[in-house]
Amino acid sequence: MKQTMRVLISGASIAGPALAYWLDRYDFDVTVIERVPSLRLGGYGVDIRGAAITVLKMMDILDQVREADTRITGVYFVNSKGKIEGQISEASIANQQGLDIEIMRDDLSNILYDLTKDKVQYIWDDSITSIHETDAGAEVQFIHGKPQTFDLVIGADGLHSNVRNLIFGEEVQFKRTLGSYISIFTLENYLNLDHRQLLYTMPGKTVGMYSANNNTEAKGMFVFQSEALKYDRHDTESQKKLVEDAFVNCTDWETSHLLKSMKEATDFYFDEICQIHMPTWSKGRIALVGDAAYGPSPLSGQGSSLALVGAYVLAGELKAACGDYSRAFGAYEQEMRKFVEKNQKIGIIAAGSMVEKSKFKIILRNLMLRIPTLMVIQFKMISKMVAKAANGIELKNY
Repeated sequence: MKQTMRVLISGASIAGPALAYWLDRYDFDVTVIERVPSLRLGGYGVDIRGAAITVLKMMDILDQVREADTRITGVYFVNSKGKIEGQISEASIANQQGLDIEIMRDDLSNILYDLTKDKVQYIWDDSITSIHETDAGAEVQFIHGKPQTFDLVIGADGLHSNVRNLIFGEEVQFKRTLGSYISIFTLENYLNLDHRQLLYTMPGKTVGMYSANNNTEAKGMFVFQSEALKYDRHDTESQKKLVEDAFVNCTDWETSHLLKSMKEATDFYFDEICQIHMPTWSKGRIALVGDAAYGPSPLSGQGSSLALVGAYVLAGELKAACGDYSRAFGAYEQEMRKFVEKNQKIGIIAAGSMVEKSKFKIILRNLMLRIPTLMVIQFKMISKMVAKAANGIELKNY
């Protein structure tokens, strides 16, 4: 590279700061822009496993991330009265202790931000309105800031990526819906859950609660199957109403209390359970990474791992190609494509198992959970498949 390349990254959650770290390490001049005023709070537990663990090790933050592990010991399925009908130990749900990490999304985001905040320029509370490519670079217009020209623009801005929308077209052509919606929020750990998760399932719906932040608080969760819903993604109150409407007639277990807590929650999260499938992740000087390019769905547990690995590979290929972006973007795609496909399959399976369609299926599942040998066989198969997907890439040494 003859002169330092200027790179603009849109999105400061996981993929953005991870990519910023590697690009800065390879002497690129990096700016990260984020449309909200500060790091987002809340969110859900995300899993880090396989190749992503190796990436954290290379970033020297593996111990720090491990320190923030949620240490959830098991998932317990309860009936309408709260009686435990069956359980899965965390070790059997593809979480091989010592090898896999579950961390709250905002904890991981904070660690990555702290790692990069002194080396990389962060612009908060602003967003890209247009990107115009010229021979000299990509001219970028912002809502608030003055226009600037960058050599490259990378969309690391999540499932509903603004950069993808501006350059590749509307989300609807890349979104593959999995037929459900999810909501997560923080509440008081009033059940005194000790590193455990409780799930109550009804046909087409699941209500959950799990301890967080070393049992000092809890996360409430609602998952429900639905036809496509029309709503404003930036209107929290209307989203809360959608969840309320879906569970309004469900008064069993802790549902009513959780709905009340959800209404008061300040870190409410709501989204469709869907995946992003794109024929290509780059166009000219613009590329996508993480959920923006290949979101495997919030239920897959694989989104953060894909983001971390994708950031490592994209930055590495840009370094290897000495800034020849068309060569680098092509190589990034070649390295990542099969790995992404394997992990998206996990997302489809996870979505199917989170919401049971009938009472019979719920009874059958609870029965199976009481037969240890059946359970062990089933979860060994799942663990094997998840581990294979999570390790389904050989990381180059850039």
